[in-house]
Amino acid sequence: MSTSSDDPAPARPRSDAAPGQQDGGAPRDGRAALFDMDRTLLRKETASLYVKYQRQIGEATTRDLLKTLYWVGQYTLGVLDAAKVAEQALLAFRGMPETVLAARCDDWFRLHVEPHIADAGREAVSRHKAAGDLCAIVTGASRYASHPLARRLGIEHLVSSVLEVDDRGHFTGRAEPPLCFGEGKVARAQALAEAQGFRLEDATFYTDSISDLPLLELVAEPVAVNPDPRLRRVAARRGYRIERW
Repeated sequence: MSTSSDDPAPARPRSDAAPGQQDGGAPRDGRAALFDMDRTLLRKETASLYVKYQRQIGEATTRDLLKTLYWVGQYTLGVLDAAKVAEQALLAFRGMPETVLAARCDDWFRLHVEPHIADAGREAVSRHKAAGDLCAIVTGASRYASHPLARRLGIEHLVSSVLEVDDRGHFTGRAEPPLCFGEGKVARAQALAEAQGFRLEDATFYTDSISDLPLLELVAEPVAVNPDPRLRRVAARRGYRIERW
């Protein structure tokens, strides 16, 4: 999946698996705040944190960790082929029951992820909720990885990549298109907006990554949080707000 160039332009969270499936009231005055997860609400990225957890339970090797760190580096540079990486990474889940991954991610979040929640991220979520804004996590990660964070922060809505599950409730090793990256993230965020009665053009979006430029270009208030080098340059050139969380 290509990215845009540097200068063109506490209930269970509701899933965006298909447009129109969300329920609940519209945000007051039609406002919404969208938050990326890795290196935004969290100070760390979750892919390597999960592989470290897998190493502790004997399911991953040092080589697996190094491969993941390589992918994370590509993502930071904005050159990650997300579709190809997802195709490789998701094969590891083929045949696993959905309930097993959900329970495992709860344990992983408690042990490895929760300490990395950014205080400024908590404050931003609280501020938007107090203002009556709809809040949503919008992430390329799966809902199993992102749901515990949404629950901890009291964020009701969750937009994520969706893993395909068969009739037995087991993962097929594939993702449902589109992946929540780049233009795919725009499509999935738009599905949430249509279902919940707000416009992306009126929303605020917080993210660290140049891969999210397509969505940043649509919203009223683009905020670069802990931006990667390419996004930092774009944000400075275009006058986006830059924050350190």
